[in-house]
Amino acid sequence: MKKLLTTTVMAVSLSTLTLAGCTSTTNTGAVGVNRQQLLLVSSEQVLQLSAESYANTLKEAKSKGVLDKNTAQLNRLKIIANRLIGQVGTYRTDAAAWDWEVHTIQSDELNAFVVPGGKIMFYSGIIDRLSLTDDEIAAIMGHEMSHALREHSRERLSREYATQTSIGVAASIFGLSQGQAELAGTAGNLGLSLPHSRTQESEADQIGLELMARAGYNPQAAVSLWQKMQKASEGEPPQFLSTHPSSSSRISQLQALMPKVTPLYQQARR
Repeated sequence: MKKLLTTTVMAVSLSTLTLAGCTSTTNTGAVGVNRQQLLLVSSEQVLQLSAESYANTLKEAKSKGVLDKNTAQLNRLKIIANRLIGQVGTYRTDAAAWDWEVHTIQSDELNAFVVPGGKIMFYSGIIDRLSLTDDEIAAIMGHEMSHALREHSRERLSREYATQTSIGVAASIFGLSQGQAELAGTAGNLGLSLPHSRTQESEADQIGLELMARAGYNPQAAVSLWQKMQKASEGEPPQFLSTHPSSSSRISQLQALMPKVTPLYQQARR
């Protein structure tokens, strides 16, 4: 049964790939990000969903009186964002014309994100609790902007759609019970979704590192950032079950990329 299910999932996935094709949403840049992406969901669909979600987040934060409370902090973020946005053309020419926005939420949470289309959100906690420098903020922002540039949300939705469709077909063909189908879904999550998310995180690290270097922010700050994050986190989940690389793995990968991005930083500083 397991072999038959695996064969069916692979067959449906291959059929989907043939129909939809694979592409890459960005150029390779100096760090060499070059991976074909499965994109079954349209950019328009993702942008609409993301815009609605972001608008709801803003509305909720405003109603609670925690939106953009610290003007100096907001202006600081906008300055950093503008420098990074000036470099996005390295990876895709259309991104400079996105309707970029920057907002903050007053919260102790260690969080920041950029939704598709260029909507940037920082929680004050990540800046204040970690005492971030401008370079370290640029490391976070560049990383999150990279998710938007690579359309990782669109890709993850596409892969989820393909996985669920494959499992549904297999369940129908082989008469799987609900429990068996759920087990297959869990196996698909561990075997497909989570490793793929770690791949996306690594790509965002690479692209973000190049963006910050080209914008004149010291790429070594990405290492100090994750050292701070490592100290702030009270134990990490095993990397096998995490959508993020462990801090130690992430730091090693970032350090390995320094020879590629340091000349870009030096050139920007000159």
